[in-house]
Amino acid sequence: TSRTMSDGNFNRSLLPANSYQSGVRAGQTQMRIKAINALSELLSGHFPDLPEDKCDELIRSFREKIG
Repeated sequence: TSRTMSDGNFNRSLLPANSYQSGVRAGQTQMRIKAINALSELLSGHFPDLPEDKCDELIRSFREKIG
């Protein structure tokens, strides 16, 4: 027996749950964390004399800009 609808599309109730959107959000969160960590490493590597409070301020500002 065929489990297709009249228009030829598979019945969505027979398909597994699609977690695409939650996967996208998880990937975006991971990339934000990587970007913040990379900025922190760059600041400490290229500007070792930068005061810690200024470094924290720059990272906080960067977080706000990337959402």
